[in-house]
Amino acid sequence: MTIPGNPEFIFFTPDGKKAADIFTEEANLRFTPSECPSAVFSVAFNENKSLSEDEYEILCEENKITFSASGIRGFIFGIGHFLRKSAVKDNSFSLIEDITGKYSPEKKIRGHQVGYRQTSNTYEAWDLEEYRRCYLDMMYFGTNTCEHIPYENGHSDRSPIMRRDEQELLCLSAKQAKAYGMAVSVWYPNCEATLEEGEKNREKLFSEAQSLDYIFPPGGDPGSLLPDELFERCKSYREIARKYHPQAEMWPSAQQPHHLPLWGTQFLSLMKNKPDFIDGVITGPNAAFPLYILRRHLPKEYPIRLYPDITHNLRCEYPVHSDRDDWHYALQAVNGRESINPRPAEYKRIHSETKGYTVGSVSYSEGVNDDINKAVWSALEFDSSTPLREILEDYSRLFFPGTDYEKAADGIFGLEKNWEGAPEENPSIENTLKLWEELGEENPSLHGNWRYIQCLFRAQCDAFIRRKVMHEKELIRKAKKAAVTDIVKAKEILLTPLPDRISSLYEAIEENGRQLFELIGMQLDVERYYAKNPERGAVLDTIKLPLTDLPWLLHCYEKAEALAKEEKKAYINRCFNRNKVENDEYYYSVALDGICPGGVRQNPYFYMNIQGDRPDKNNGTLPTALFKLFDHFSFRLRCAGLKYDTDYYMMITHRDAHNEDSIKHTIKINGKTLYSGPQFGGERNVKYENDMLPEGFIAVQYRIPKEFIVNGCVDLQISEKVNGFEIAEIRFTKKPY
Repeated sequence: MTIPGNPEFIFFTPDGKKAADIFTEEANLRFTPSECPSAVFSVAFNENKSLSEDEYEILCEENKITFSASGIRGFIFGIGHFLRKSAVKDNSFSLIEDITGKYSPEKKIRGHQVGYRQTSNTYEAWDLEEYRRCYLDMMYFGTNTCEHIPYENGHSDRSPIMRRDEQELLCLSAKQAKAYGMAVSVWYPNCEATLEEGEKNREKLFSEAQSLDYIFPPGGDPGSLLPDELFERCKSYREIARKYHPQAEMWPSAQQPHHLPLWGTQFLSLMKNKPDFIDGVITGPNAAFPLYILRRHLPKEYPIRLYPDITHNLRCEYPVHSDRDDWHYALQAVNGRESINPRPAEYKRIHSETKGYTVGSVSYSEGVNDDINKAVWSALEFDSSTPLREILEDYSRLFFPGTDYEKAADGIFGLEKNWEGAPEENPSIENTLKLWEELGEENPSLHGNWRYIQCLFRAQCDAFIRRKVMHEKELIRKAKKAAVTDIVKAKEILLTPLPDRISSLYEAIEENGRQLFELIGMQLDVERYYAKNPERGAVLDTIKLPLTDLPWLLHCYEKAEALAKEEKKAYINRCFNRNKVENDEYYYSVALDGICPGGVRQNPYFYMNIQGDRPDKNNGTLPTALFKLFDHFSFRLRCAGLKYDTDYYMMITHRDAHNEDSIKHTIKINGKTLYSGPQFGGERNVKYENDMLPEGFIAVQYRIPKEFIVNGCVDLQISEKVNGFEIAEIRFTKKPY
């Protein structure tokens, strides 16, 4: 079926007229109206009150398409469905398939957070028009809820690029959302010291907001109230809300404050009393319980809403490759916590694992870096059986009109595949960049499309990382060989500048970063584009950080200046061979070797403390072996190939976070206790610390008697149950290192 860009519209209600206007707007975005063929086709919007507000029907006839819904929300869902299934060509829409049918969502709540606050990487640069467009784009994938954020700390924290006061924007954009039939939720932490102060702030917001459906006070992250006080406030705030919004519901989250270990148990105990002022429970980052435990023990009367973090890459609930946490340290260093991060396959897996426990979700989002993730998650919440490729082709038809949508979908999959393994061992990175460049050459109009520029920008960043890592590692290889006889020549090799193939790519990245700020408000730089800090998606800052040992080796040359000639040569060669051990010895680094040494899977819920994306840490003084720290209460490692009848020395590099109350730091080798006592035990290797470690790290050494080693095999277990520990590297050597 082919539909011209200017069809005749048939409608009999205000919502039908509004839907026709939206359809016209979408046609005008895709065609030049004066060039559209004369209308020989009609589009009807038929009100059907037997449908729920989330349902819609589509009927395709020879010269007519009819959308039926109970109101504007359903009409917008129908228009979105039509646009997703329409290829744009010759100033007309061509449906790729017959979309006749009735459509009903699986989940009741399907939304995303779009908080206008200084910490976001995009939203704070927006005004009402950007929010209106955002609502439509989300609704085209079945989203029915938007979540806003009032004054986060009880007062305005307006940044230089905010065009409005935060609460003013919230109220005006909530009015817009209501006009499109969206539900409005507010994420409203308990930042006030007293109940009375909190009541005053909420009275003001709730009375001014024209629409409010859900109130989400986090238990933690942030939050520090004990559950009984949290519930007291929930009851009061719900009563205030219902004076102005009788339908408003209270949904506190079971997110546990870190310093209150019994918080979760107390929360569930109060919920078993079935308080009538709580309508449902939310769970998300820093959850008091795993989702399956919460659902099992929460009274059945209370539905659970998920608060999935689809915006962050690390230091988060779902880090990249969350099932194995093996994201390469060079990719981590540049992309950090909030880069452009299409992860469709991973989020489909996570959605599949969580969907059975919830009535829906409102995702955690800080900007448009997760735009593709929003579309994927929304589509799966509406219909979890939708194939992932179908969703990405829908996304491409909707947002890259007129392009080869199959190729664009391949490009999105390619961006996720770019983050598999070491960049220098992943040739698909270059193929993905070529694909996005070709799409731009084939469709020049895409160069004004922020979604296309986002994908191109990410592809360019990945290729820059790959090329730079390959270039620098080759320089290191050559310099290491030269240093055996001539450390001056080795340094000259290390100082070789980047070739044009790499530096020109950096210039393109800079230009596209500027365009993303101008087109959609992405803040990819702290100084120029107002990112709050490098962690908030400031890739134009982090892309300059060291990615290999080359800057660290040059730093070692500086340290060696005070040494005598022969001492300097020995020291520099030692630095080039920093991680090398004998064949019957063993070296392990969390950053270089992953978290499953010897095939051991670590206990769940560990944390990865990333150093590589921190400009204050990764400043040339940090070798790549220390880019990651395993942070947990236990660690296990297996290795073999050691001598059978020789004592060994084990040296562990820790982050220097000594805690006096850690009284049971235990190390076992093959089940035998090597050390048990105050943290960390052993002997400090001060020379290694001075020579090889930056400030903030310590090296602790232990002697392992030969009888602890079984046929050259080691099964190492480390535990500390009070504060845990952070490990960067471990080595077993026959002599003190």
